[in-house]
Amino acid sequence: MSEAATVSRKADFPGLVTRTGEPWHYLDTAATAQKPRAVIDAMAQALGEDYATVHRGVYSRSAEMTLGYEAARRRVADFVGAKSDSEIVFVRGATEAINLVAATWGTANIREGDRIVLSTLEHHSNIVPWQMLAEKTGAVIDVCPLTEDHCIDLDALAGLLTSRTRLVSLAHISNVLGSVLDVRRAADLAHSVGAKLLVDGCQAAPRMALDMAALDCDFYAFSAHKLYGPTGIGVLWAREEILQDMPPWQGGGAMIDKVAFDGTTYAPAPQRFEAGTPMITEAIALHAAIDYVAEHGTERLLEHERRLAGTLRDQLRSLNSVTLFGPEDSAGIVSFALQGVHPHDLGTILDEENVAIRAGHHCAQPLMEHLGVPATARASFGLYSDESDIAALMRGIERTQRIFG
Repeated sequence: MSEAATVSRKADFPGLVTRTGEPWHYLDTAATAQKPRAVIDAMAQALGEDYATVHRGVYSRSAEMTLGYEAARRRVADFVGAKSDSEIVFVRGATEAINLVAATWGTANIREGDRIVLSTLEHHSNIVPWQMLAEKTGAVIDVCPLTEDHCIDLDALAGLLTSRTRLVSLAHISNVLGSVLDVRRAADLAHSVGAKLLVDGCQAAPRMALDMAALDCDFYAFSAHKLYGPTGIGVLWAREEILQDMPPWQGGGAMIDKVAFDGTTYAPAPQRFEAGTPMITEAIALHAAIDYVAEHGTERLLEHERRLAGTLRDQLRSLNSVTLFGPEDSAGIVSFALQGVHPHDLGTILDEENVAIRAGHHCAQPLMEHLGVPATARASFGLYSDESDIAALMRGIERTQRIFG
């Protein structure tokens, strides 16, 4: 991947320049990605000259916007390798997608004494909804440990599964460690005991080619804002036969067939799960984001980000005061601790150098406890990242070391 190609990517992102015109070295893409001009322009046009509601209006602009909105659903279906666009539910984000599954499929299928399996590295959004469901139903949560190199231990998962296991819910890529799950093996293990597999794909969707048939999971969730799209919209993919059997979650307009005071009937999936006026402009912008990512190729992006993560790990390893976390083949995410310096202090000093990292527990407090630290510093790469960002980060770390001497 040439330096020229990387620079051209930076030029596509107006957010990568400070207000004074200096380069901004953005290394927090795992939290949220910067937006390319193509996405910004698509959303501006949808909010402006193209704007109208969808599914309801008989006037031409509403009909055109409805076509655009449903085209976005078809684009997402193609992007993830869905069997049909009926398997795509638009939600506010991955958090809402997981809560939706817990509140609908979970309430209908999880009973007292049933077991739900999570892993040590899960984001809070893939822990708390299942705890709430377990408290409601009397189910039990089992926690799958990690391997020595901080990957989900699928051999241990096999030993945890029982005939009472109803659901396994795991991250495709850890938002802290960058470790990648073998989803197909996890699916085979879950299905061997009749359980379903939900995958948190927030970190995978922006950098890996997705094929639901090949992965063979049952639910897959991701957020648009990590995929170079807007906030406020995400995707739940689920097998069509599962979606059709799930009861509705939120009630209101658009999710109904017929409403009467003596009873209401509901629309089929996915409309059944999209109550109220949907995220119209956000869906249009998500379509543009997927087109932008597809233009560059997800496999190339994964290779690019893995290379940068490897380079950064090598440079950090040369500093005796740094502890690295996660596997060597991290998917574009590097978490580390600098001896004698709290991650928040490091992040503050780096900000003075126009370098943005994330410092904290990254919504993964059980993982921090496992790692034996209160927080880590995390640098995460995107398609716009290059070696200049690593150089700026290392300069900032060296300055921090001098300050804390």
